[in-house]
Amino acid sequence: MSRELPSREQAIELLRKNKCPPKIINHSIAVADIALEIASKIESKGINVDLKLVEAGALLHDLGRSKTHSVDHGVAGAQIAESEGMPEQVVKIIKRHVGGGISAKEAEELGWPKDVYEPFSLEEKIVSYADKLIDGSKRVPIDLEIERLQIDHKDAAEGIRRLHDEITHLMGD
Repeated sequence: MSRELPSREQAIELLRKNKCPPKIINHSIAVADIALEIASKIESKGINVDLKLVEAGALLHDLGRSKTHSVDHGVAGAQIAESEGMPEQVVKIIKRHVGGGISAKEAEELGWPKDVYEPFSLEEKIVSYADKLIDGSKRVPIDLEIERLQIDHKDAAEGIRRLHDEITHLMGD
């Protein structure tokens, strides 16, 4: 694949080629659909959003789950995407979507390569947030995800709360 954004079909084919389980593919499609809904709402408020990037990033955000189901699936997915020639913006979405963002300190503790693992661009934030709204392939209230994370991952829960506040503000909700 070239350095241009993949179409929906190309992204799904890349998931299949890398042997992502069907439930991960269905999850990724559900995340892409909700991410596009969020991005369109934000765009309707006059804010520039790259919808094609949101769709590609959302479809490929869990590419690394073809190799691991641990928290480092974002790192693994970014490596696969790079080897497949995906554009840097897609690689960043994959790398930065986990848990609403992984701080530099947490990444160091996890033994990850030194890098940025927190969503920075609007498209990265939209995909990370949309991922938290989908459990399996069903939409869930964000409060359930935040409550679940409060137990063992207070920093992640707080990061998702901030992401929720920022995205809903941008949508005008």
